[in-house]
Amino acid sequence: MKKTMFVGAIGLALLLAGCGDDTATTDDSEKSNDKVSAEESKATETKVIGAHEDLNQEPIPIKFERIGEHEVNIEMTAQITDIEIAKGEIYKAWTFNGEAPGPLVVVNEGDTMNFTLKNLDPAIPHSMDFHAVETSPTKNFIDIEPNESGTFTFTANRPGVFMYHCATGPALSHIANGMHGVVIVKPKDGYPTDDQVDKEFALIQNEWYNYNDLEDFTDGTPNQVVFSTKALKEGDRNTNGDTFTLKDEPLEAKVGERIRLYVNNVGPNQVSSFHVVGAQFDVTYLDGNPENVLKGMQTVQLPASGGAVVEFEVFEEGDYTIVTHQFNHVQKGAAAIIRVTADGE
Repeated sequence: MKKTMFVGAIGLALLLAGCGDDTATTDDSEKSNDKVSAEESKATETKVIGAHEDLNQEPIPIKFERIGEHEVNIEMTAQITDIEIAKGEIYKAWTFNGEAPGPLVVVNEGDTMNFTLKNLDPAIPHSMDFHAVETSPTKNFIDIEPNESGTFTFTANRPGVFMYHCATGPALSHIANGMHGVVIVKPKDGYPTDDQVDKEFALIQNEWYNYNDLEDFTDGTPNQVVFSTKALKEGDRNTNGDTFTLKDEPLEAKVGERIRLYVNNVGPNQVSSFHVVGAQFDVTYLDGNPENVLKGMQTVQLPASGGAVVEFEVFEEGDYTIVTHQFNHVQKGAAAIIRVTADGE
């Protein structure tokens, strides 16, 4: 019998605007009668919002379309979906596209991104804050009401490994409940080590607390700290943030390969001391920017929302464990494995 964690919730404040003209837009969809205000939704620790109680929306895939050499359309969906965060422990997550963390977004430096958010949550407004954006948040990160959608356009001016998250207030509740993810903006001239890399993975660290408990989000310590991997390209593995998947089913590599990890710590609260047991980072690009180069690192500190690209070689067969070197968090699940074999399988 699976243990289920629930609670009441939250919401108000920031996202979205117009496609091409930077003017906020929402459609004419009828607003849900079940919308919950910030005050009304501060329910007990064991009661889910009424509109969410029996809701487990099937994940809707992200829509990504390149419509020009330097222009893409992206559509994401805010929805309520059950996530197994530890074996037998279900979290009724507030998500982007039914994933927590949300789907990985990969674009190129200089790309114009036409972004649309659809809100399928029947009770709470949601929004989007891309850390890859330079824009007025009060203009473009505005709330999208239940059963509505909104669009804004921006250009990815700098390369990096950036966090995205719902910015509706209190943002802490929306992020901690699962509304976070990563966008990779690849440098227009690539990384200096591109021709040396044999295998790439994207890894995200996040935390889970008592279900939708703003007091615990604010003053408590996480119950779980976890890693997930997200698909860099079609066919790659794509997991949610849980305590077990990347241990039970390790990532795979071959002896002698050079591995690149795109990593981000989406928090919402804790620092990550990112480390791979048995390896040293030959090259680290802080925040994923090729101008921010460090060499010979044992551990890379990632603040909440901080990213990096790290590269290392694996010289012998064995299990190379990825951790945050804050080992109280490893005890709470923050470990993943790269299994290195002679043939890479």
